[in-house]
Amino acid sequence: MADKHEPEDSYSKNQSELTYTFENGQLSCLDCDVSSIPKELIEDYCNITSRLDLSFNLLESLQGLEHFKFLKELVLDNNTLDNSVDFPVLKELQTLTLNKNKFSDLTDLLDKLVASFPNLTYLSLLGNEACPDQLSSSEKDDEDYQRYRYYVLYRLPKLKFLDSTPVTSSEVSEARRVGPYQQVVRPKAILESSESSTSGSPTNVYSPLPSETQDMETADHKGTFGKSKYVYYGRHSEGNRFIRNKDL
Repeated sequence: MADKHEPEDSYSKNQSELTYTFENGQLSCLDCDVSSIPKELIEDYCNITSRLDLSFNLLESLQGLEHFKFLKELVLDNNTLDNSVDFPVLKELQTLTLNKNKFSDLTDLLDKLVASFPNLTYLSLLGNEACPDQLSSSEKDDEDYQRYRYYVLYRLPKLKFLDSTPVTSSEVSEARRVGPYQQVVRPKAILESSESSTSGSPTNVYSPLPSETQDMETADHKGTFGKSKYVYYGRHSEGNRFIRNKDL
C-alpha cells in the first residue's frame, strides 16, 4: 500500500474500463459500473486519500472502505446502495452524500450512521425513499420534509448541513424538543402489522359488551324475523310511551 505521506500530487489512470484520477488527496472513480470498491484503489490510495468520490457507479457494497482511515469526505451519489449496506467506523469522516440511492428505512440508516461516523457534519440523502423530498416522491410536501429534518437532526445533532440546506439554530432547538416524535412509520410496516394482527383466530379482543353477551355472540344461534299481524297506534304505543304531556 502507498505510504500516507507519499508525494503524489496528481495522477490519472485508465486500465480496461476502470478510469480514476487522484489529485491533492482526492480520489475519483466515476461512471465505471463497479459494484464494489476496486481492490486496486484500496491498495494504492487508502492511506493518502482524504476525499473519495465513487458517484455514478453500481455500488452495492462498501467492502474495503474501512481501509480509508483518513477519509474526511465520501461521495456515493447515484449508486444502488440500500439498507443492507454496512458502513465501517471512520472517525474522521465529516461529509457524506448518498443522494439517489435506494435507502428506504430512515431509522435503520441513521442507526448505522450514528455508530460509524461520530463526527459527521454534512449529510445529504436527497433522492432516496427514506428522504421525503420531491425527488423521491411527488406526494410529499414541505411538512413531511420538515418532520424528516427534525428527526435527522435529533439523531445527528452535530450536523451543520442537511441535504441542500444549512442547519439553523432554531431547527436544532426544535429538533431537541420534537425530534423523538417525528419518526416516520413506513406504510409497509403498518400493513404487515395489520396483517399479522388479523391472521388466525382473534384472542383477547376487547368488547364493551358484558361477558355473558359476548358468549352469546360467539355461540351458534339463529335469529328469526316475521311480520306482525297487529299494529297499535294508540297513546300507549312504543312510539308514544317516552312522550310526556309537557312535550305536546
